[in-house]
Amino acid sequence: MPEVHFVVVEVADSDGAMGTGFSWTPTVGARAVESLLHHDIAPQALNGPTHPEAVWDRLWGHLHEAGGGGLTTIALAGLDLALWDLLGKRLGTSVVDLLGRRRSVLPAYGSGVNLHYPLDELLDQVRRWIDAGYGGVKIKVGRPELAEDIERVAAVRELIGPRRRLMVDANQRWDLPTARRAARALERFDPHWLEEPLRAEDLEGHVQLRRSSRVPLAVGENLHTLQRFREYIAAGACDIIQPNIVRVGGITPFRRIAALALSGSTGLAPHLLTDLSAQLAATLPGQTEVEEVEDTAFETLGVLATPSPVRRKGAQVIIENAPGLGLEFADLPTFVRRQEKL
Repeated sequence: MPEVHFVVVEVADSDGAMGTGFSWTPTVGARAVESLLHHDIAPQALNGPTHPEAVWDRLWGHLHEAGGGGLTTIALAGLDLALWDLLGKRLGTSVVDLLGRRRSVLPAYGSGVNLHYPLDELLDQVRRWIDAGYGGVKIKVGRPELAEDIERVAAVRELIGPRRRLMVDANQRWDLPTARRAARALERFDPHWLEEPLRAEDLEGHVQLRRSSRVPLAVGENLHTLQRFREYIAAGACDIIQPNIVRVGGITPFRRIAALALSGSTGLAPHLLTDLSAQLAATLPGQTEVEEVEDTAFETLGVLATPSPVRRKGAQVIIENAPGLGLEFADLPTFVRRQEKL
């Protein structure tokens, strides 16, 4: 992942109150997202309502001709986040408290982009997570030979011991026969879940794999709509869903997907973007663990002008009070900033 793009979206209401959101695209798609925001979303949103839930469905219907999800929902997230930020600021409260704060401290698990690491570097990374106190760690699998994956998983399991949770993420690298062989080989390491073993579009493949394996399956970072999550849950294709708040279109659809998971007794583990996902996780019933990917905190990436309201302390994240989403983005040369008035 050589590049990560943030497309910052600012909105102003008729009274001059401002809200800020963002769309996020690792590696590809930023220009397409920006174009959708400027040419297709802003003209439809201008002079309309400012409550995000009053805006989202109408705009999603408008964009649907360009695709029900993917670039369209990623672009729509920029406006949705900005409108939630605007609403919180107008009411003088955080989005967390606006939605109903249930807790201010959440557990996190250690995660990283580490498939390319030599084994010694991978183990060094895992040691950092152990030293930080994480109760769970996640590593990548999908090396050219399954034996390499097994060697790495075995070494990590030995290092972390039997009590810490071990998650493995294949990032859609396998076909069904390979995933079946891998799941059988991984069972003895007691993985907490096997993430994205197949292409995200392969619903039937996930159904068959789950039927033939005792390893819990996690999917969802590359599912983009409530409808797709409903299909996966109804088909019995997964044990845990992992919606990415930006990829699904923002806070409005994320909350619907979270409610769907609760109604179907399916686990929920938000994907990435801890500075945003931890805020939403703090409003959900039950104990939701967030993914803390090494070196991806917004402050570490240098994209914020002010401190994030999500603070790190060992294996925990702490949600502090801040108006709206509390994310004020820096003016960086690579950003293309546009301001639209609602």
